[in-house]
Amino acid sequence: LALDTAWLTVGGAAPDPFAVFTAAAHRAERITFGTSIVPTYPRHPITMAQGAMTVDQVAPGRLKLGVGPSHRPGIEGTWGLEFNKPLSHLREYVTILNALLNEGEVDFDGEQLHAHIRIAQPTQVKVMISALRTGSFRLSGELTEGGISWMCPLPYIRDVATPAQQEGADAAGRPKPAMIVHTPIVVSEDREAVRAAARQQFGFYQRLPFYSRMLQAAGFEEAAGGEFTDRMADGLIISGSANEVADRVRSLGEYGVDEMLAAIVQLPEGGREARRSTLELLGELASE
Repeated sequence: LALDTAWLTVGGAAPDPFAVFTAAAHRAERITFGTSIVPTYPRHPITMAQGAMTVDQVAPGRLKLGVGPSHRPGIEGTWGLEFNKPLSHLREYVTILNALLNEGEVDFDGEQLHAHIRIAQPTQVKVMISALRTGSFRLSGELTEGGISWMCPLPYIRDVATPAQQEGADAAGRPKPAMIVHTPIVVSEDREAVRAAARQQFGFYQRLPFYSRMLQAAGFEEAAGGEFTDRMADGLIISGSANEVADRVRSLGEYGVDEMLAAIVQLPEGGREARRSTLELLGELASE
């Protein structure tokens, strides 16, 4: 398919991404691997680094390690862990990962996290974080190799996220890192089918506080009421004919996007054909 990166979403009791990527690296010798996103609270950063190091040993320089705090319902409801000061937690977490993976040792005592250890040698792992609001985009610019958004409208990426990321990079005296947009996409001209699939697959995000506030800031005031509207589906999902989808993907750079992480929408009818068409189109676009 000529795609550049194989990404895995990670949540709940999903298979461990580092085990999956380590196995895949023996067969896939060219592409890079990315996590979007490994929740931070259930894993101490040293444990996270151990998994990343395993992949880096068999696929040097080919892992994009995306981490993030996730959300209170999942962390407290599923794991039974306290979800406290997530942005401060993420800053401490990334500080530890950067030191250990990039420098080979860490000696850190923070408000929430502590780490004192060294490894045999630094790795080539690229540390990235999830980002929805200005604080996390700013942090991505300051400390990481990239910010990974999800369900963020493209105008919001251009007008809010990218300036915040640039601000963080400027404050740290470093180049702006990658803006990676994880976006729903499907080749289909059946707008009602796409909207129905969106309500089924994504209709709960606006009920999560972080997403609700982001969507409201992006101009979708109805997110405050917990409803996933057709207007939201149309604004968040790249869909249409093959030519229309291709044009929108080609225009992503105009919104400050450096890389697209594609989440193919599963249609209730004709889903297999739509998925095949979407994958083929993405492969063609990646080869341009």
